[in-house]
Amino acid sequence: MNEVLTESEGDYTHQTAPTQFVEAAGIRFAYRSFGKKAGLPLVMNMHFRGTLDHWDPAITDGFAKEREVIIFDNIGVGSTTGMTPASIYDLAKYAEAFVDALGLKKIDLLGFSIGGLVAQQFTLDRPELVRRLVLSGTGPRAGENMQAGTPEGKEIFSGSYASPDDDEMWIRTFFTSSEKSRVAAKEYIKRIRTRQIDRDPIVSEATATAQRAAIGAYSVITEDRYSDLKKILQPTLVVNGSHDVIIYTINSYILQQHLPNATLILYPDSAHGHLWQYPEQFVEHVTLFLSN
Repeated sequence: MNEVLTESEGDYTHQTAPTQFVEAAGIRFAYRSFGKKAGLPLVMNMHFRGTLDHWDPAITDGFAKEREVIIFDNIGVGSTTGMTPASIYDLAKYAEAFVDALGLKKIDLLGFSIGGLVAQQFTLDRPELVRRLVLSGTGPRAGENMQAGTPEGKEIFSGSYASPDDDEMWIRTFFTSSEKSRVAAKEYIKRIRTRQIDRDPIVSEATATAQRAAIGAYSVITEDRYSDLKKILQPTLVVNGSHDVIIYTINSYILQQHLPNATLILYPDSAHGHLWQYPEQFVEHVTLFLSN
């Protein structure tokens, strides 16, 4: 049972916002909502194996100063019911059902890693819902080295760890080996472990397997490889690290080149977790983009 938190809704932060639930498409979706009730809400789609509690509070609370932030577990993840489908198309449909269940008619949409694939497909399916799009550490459908995962990613995720949510696994996934990046990694781990009340369960191996399969199926190379990107007309901010070994940084260039209205930002000496390494800059850049 979830503990009841006592702040008024407007006073909630990443650490204190209660887990709420909404029914849609036969699924009970878990989500948390907090921040300033002004303008459009920012709906955030999470990375591989990530739950509500893997979002960095330095980022979510940073966004919440200016707008409502909505983080959620998609089907089969964390506290949300159902079995995760091995399809980005299906994951997008469930994300759309979640947003519809909240009664939202227009949103800004952010997707990180696999969440960025879901966010792109969401925007293609429901362009009338999305005003602006942020794609972080992700790539296009049929991107470079996304069919079976990168060698570096395979090595990281096949390693031997104390648990499926091991700190060292996340550090290797998200950060480079430089001293600066490793210092930032330890600070990120400290931030995401701070919340003790109402934490999400970790992602199951069945869900992780389905997520990997979904990325692979979405990444099959066809003759019209990047044609879908031309259909995404929303202003888009593409962000990544200079040395992402999970979804190679070249995929961010591809997104920027093929999306009709995209801006690209790369952060130095950073990897898949560039947003965790540079949270203040990421919040500043995304907030500026969404404010225009």
